[in-house]
Amino acid sequence: MAPMTAPRRLVLASASPARLGLLRQAGLAPEVIVSGVDEDALTAPTPAELALVLAEAKAAVVAALPEAAGALVIGCDSVLELDGQALGKPADAEEATARWKSMRGRTGILRTGHSLTDTTTGRTVSRTASTTVRFGEPTDAEVAAYVASGEPLHVAGAFTLDGRSAPFVESIEGDPGNVIGLSLPLLRRLLGELGIAITDLWA
Repeated sequence: MAPMTAPRRLVLASASPARLGLLRQAGLAPEVIVSGVDEDALTAPTPAELALVLAEAKAAVVAALPEAAGALVIGCDSVLELDGQALGKPADAEEATARWKSMRGRTGILRTGHSLTDTTTGRTVSRTASTTVRFGEPTDAEVAAYVASGEPLHVAGAFTLDGRSAPFVESIEGDPGNVIGLSLPLLRRLLGELGIAITDLWA
């Protein structure tokens, strides 16, 4: 009987607990190495391109580190596109409150860039996934309570599907994981482009 080989190391170039949770729920056991990329220093013509540029920058920084040698490195970044603008994490409670009051009853597009680097071969594949989000109409009191919880200050677009703002999202069209921070179906396809089956990474 052939000996079992250990799965390839998977490194998540993100501090997001939501992304880490999604990967673990899918049977993967990623390590976390935070990139330290200055997100405010990067720009792009469109929100979708910005999400991709940020994801590629995170993956590239971590993939170049000695401790990532031999690993598969996944970098992700999310922005909410509303009125053609890319909205990341709000700077403070005041901005989060204004953001929610502007989003009420409207539709935005959550763009998440994904960049996957195989440090063994040096190959990188990247793509942006998009999910349409229809927001409900929370009252001013509900918005104030949500902002006071602190949650919107730590998530792109000042909302998330896996937290306190879930009751304020009426519906989505597309991959819910993408809104939380990482599209598992897209990750599977990117791995496939590198000749790797996601099932071979199961812990």
